[in-house]
This record gives sequence, C-alpha cells and structure tokens, in this order.
Amino acid sequence: MPFRSHMDVALQEARAAAARGEVPVGAVLISPTGDIVAQAGNRTRELSDPTAHAEMLVIREACAAAGSERLPDHDLYVTLEPCAMCAAAIAAARIRRVYFGAADPKSGGVAHGACVFSHPQAHHTPEVYEGLSAAAAEQLLKDFFAGRR
Repeated sequence: MPFRSHMDVALQEARAAAARGEVPVGAVLISPTGDIVAQAGNRTRELSDPTAHAEMLVIREACAAAGSERLPDHDLYVTLEPCAMCAAAIAAARIRRVYFGAADPKSGGVAHGACVFSHPQAHHTPEVYEGLSAAAAEQLLKDFFAGRR
C-alpha cells in the first residue's frame, strides 16, 4: 500500500481543539488496512483530565473498539511531538509507527526530554517520523498561545 499521510485529519482535530479552548493538538490512528479507527483533539480542560491528550484519547478509543490493549500494525499521526506520558502509552499499545508534526523541545518525550523509546525499559519502539506538516502545526500552536498572552 503506498504511503498516504493522514496529518490533514490530525490538523483538523487540532483546530477543533483550539476552538474549544484546548491546546491545539490533534491525533488520528490508522488501522493496518489504512482506515481511520480513531481521531481526537486535546480535551484536558473539557474533561478535567490531565491525561486527555489527543494521543491518549485515540489509543483508548481504538483499544476499546479492538477489545485489546495492543494495536500492532497501527500508525499514529499527531500534530505535536508526544509527551513522555503519551510515548509510554504508544509503546505499551505496540503502535507500529508514529508520525508527528511540530517538535516539542520543552515537553516532548520522543525526540526531546525523556526520549522514552530509546530507554531500555521501553516495551516497544515504534518507527518515528518527525516533521510532517510541521509548519502548519507550529503556526496553530503559536497563534493559540499568542492569543492567550
């Protein structure tokens, strides 16, 4: 199957999150057949839940639908580098590939900070591809936080 980016859907979810007053991060989880199995934007404020990051929401939804805590051969697209919490959940779910847009030098857990996947304690290391639609994802974040200052 030829590569097809699903970052456009993740960006739509990030825009919707911003419109709800949430930090604009969106995620989409793709099945082995290339179908979208879950998509979400951040909902930490709406749900009063610090774990309601976009990545966590799509992993929870997809696992519930699959009836399994594992999502082998699934691919995750997310607009911002996952934090350490989300990276640990990605490893635990055995997600095959992670594609992310904007780097997060302050709170990232994949290419920055904790670098969860490079620790010997990581249960699984997905393939990681960074920089997909990075400029669009970065602009969403800049615009959101500029409006808050």
